[in-house]
Amino acid sequence: MADAPATRDAPWPVALLSGKLRDYIDRLGTVWVEGEVTQWGVSGGNVYGKLKDLEADATISFTMWSSVRARLDEQFKQGDHVVALIKPSWWVKGGSLTMQVFDLKHVGLGDLLERLERLRAQLSAEGLFAESRKKRLPFLPGVVGLVTGRDSDAEKDVLRNARLRWPAVEFRTVYAAVQGDRTAVEVVAAIQRLDADPDVEVIIVARGGGDFQNLLGFSDERVVRAAAAASTPIVSAIGHEADRPLLDEVADLRASTPTDAAKRVVPDVAEELVRIEHLRARLGMRLTSILTREIDRIGHLRSRPVLADASWIVDRRADELTRWVARGTELVGRTLERAASRTAELRTQLRALSPQATLDRGYAIVQGADGHVVRAPGGAPAGAPLVVTLAEGSLAATSQGPVGDAE
Repeated sequence: MADAPATRDAPWPVALLSGKLRDYIDRLGTVWVEGEVTQWGVSGGNVYGKLKDLEADATISFTMWSSVRARLDEQFKQGDHVVALIKPSWWVKGGSLTMQVFDLKHVGLGDLLERLERLRAQLSAEGLFAESRKKRLPFLPGVVGLVTGRDSDAEKDVLRNARLRWPAVEFRTVYAAVQGDRTAVEVVAAIQRLDADPDVEVIIVARGGGDFQNLLGFSDERVVRAAAAASTPIVSAIGHEADRPLLDEVADLRASTPTDAAKRVVPDVAEELVRIEHLRARLGMRLTSILTREIDRIGHLRSRPVLADASWIVDRRADELTRWVARGTELVGRTLERAASRTAELRTQLRALSPQATLDRGYAIVQGADGHVVRAPGGAPAGAPLVVTLAEGSLAATSQGPVGDAE
């Protein structure tokens, strides 16, 4: 049964009112509140502070227990711009309202920019932003990798503009969160997946712009290092001009929008055909000019007196050639004459020393049956067969033994 309305004659007890306030406030649950920390004090590990509205003149006190503070991965101080997960609680016994903080995060642009600048300086010192390490994009990629949000305008812009320029281009899309806490993890996984695909020749990371805080995931150190480590060229198409995410710095090419990325990654087939025609025309004109110039040069050379009548070259050398022919004939004749004389001398000497000359004078050569020359009567005993060689033939004979004294 509901409590009766309070009246002057039937007022509520303080405990009832305080209990109703507690029950009403408990129904509110936890809420995220944004403000500036105007007081930050630590006592016994617990934090006692105040949070002021960024525009209006309103302040609340809060308490954060040591167990919650231990879970925070950021440092806080007075003046920080934060969002806090707060649960209002009404203390019945003391009649006071307390704000218990369960989570706390920085959102101040100044602090975020400071952290980003520190990270930017660190990565730049490591050489991740150097122009020398940036890779050239392929002229006509057959397969383009795309990292973007599911059913996003960025995806539609990239696909539509790329296929209008080169209908045969193929895309392999990996969807990832493009804002929020899951951005860094999913974008890193998508880049690594496409980089491992041997068919993908260039990777576009696209998002259709947004405010600074929504793009923080593209300045995450994990995303930057994954892009730097990729062997495939990376194109950053985040579409945010005012505050460039760190991915823009490490990417091999920065495009201002997803549409711009499609135009810079995929060539326009119509433009390329027109360019080819222009180049062919220029090449034809250049070749025609070269050939015309060379034909004129040949004509000029042929018109010179020295080439117009070439017979003078032969006439000028005719007498000299005749002298050399006569001289050659004379030298050859002398050489042959000396060789003939020397041959005759050698022939005479050879004939004088030849055994045939001796035989021609009436001498004979006597040989035994074994072919040895018989030089003494003892070399041909009686009855031994002999061969007698004369100047004009040979005779067979039989030895009769020595005749007279052997001497």
